[in-house]
Amino acid sequence: MILVTGGLGMIGAHTARALTDLGHDVVVTAHRRTEVPSFLDGRVTVEPLDVTDRDAFLALADRHDIGGIVHLAGSIPGEDPVGFFRTDTTALLNALDAARTWGVRRFAVASSLGVYIGQPVSPWHEELTLPSVEPPHAIIAFKEAVEAMTAHALAGSGVQPVVLRIGSVWGPLMDPESPFNPIPPYISAVLRGERPSPLLADDGGDSCYAPDAGRAIALLTTAETLRHNTYNVSHGQPLLHRELVGALEELKPGLRLDLRPGGRAEPHLDITRLAEDTGFKPGYDVAAAVADYVAWRGSNSR
Repeated sequence: MILVTGGLGMIGAHTARALTDLGHDVVVTAHRRTEVPSFLDGRVTVEPLDVTDRDAFLALADRHDIGGIVHLAGSIPGEDPVGFFRTDTTALLNALDAARTWGVRRFAVASSLGVYIGQPVSPWHEELTLPSVEPPHAIIAFKEAVEAMTAHALAGSGVQPVVLRIGSVWGPLMDPESPFNPIPPYISAVLRGERPSPLLADDGGDSCYAPDAGRAIALLTTAETLRHNTYNVSHGQPLLHRELVGALEELKPGLRLDLRPGGRAEPHLDITRLAEDTGFKPGYDVAAAVADYVAWRGSNSR
């Protein structure tokens, strides 16, 4: 059985679904979010758990034979950065403690494409030297620390660490007005019948549809062997605004959205290592992702 912490969040839920699609039994933890999405109903075991409670975390092994962990649980910083760091560090250390105590085969943990910020080379690949710049956000600062803490905590334990440098993920279960990704808010405006502000046609950047991100993480968690301990998780190509607009216009005949000429795509993640070691290929191009998301939003609020 594989444990997915934060398994009812956007990335966690899609990872859990992909793991069950691969034939694995999955237990997910739920704390702030407790509603089970329809695509997971009856397919996973849900354990109410505050991942900062070490004893409760370790007690999961009394009820489940857990052989792998995907640690995706996390919080959003508020006005108290120390409280954020304390909460998420405690959760990480409890998950690492569980991995060592239970002797799991593999421990996958979420990092971020943000660790590459300041690196001028694009696309970003895992062998690049990480820039020595001040992280622009507390979450990115924490993700940088996660990588080092995980490597040192699992050294000599027999548990393989897998650092997931996750790109910009969007899709079902994301806040439709998310400040972290412009795609759902843009589509939400279109679905409300509004005309969003014109976009620069060739602006864009790293983007991965959530079901693809979940499948990539599931493959990294279950692959027979992995040659590395760090993997980029994303689509492998930038999503440009003209592609997003084109997909929406194709989906809704008669719709015309404004585009301004110009723009330049931000750096994106190279997924060659992921593809070579797991066989991963994205299942959704821009048109398919937009169509799937619009269909999902037809009967779901987020």
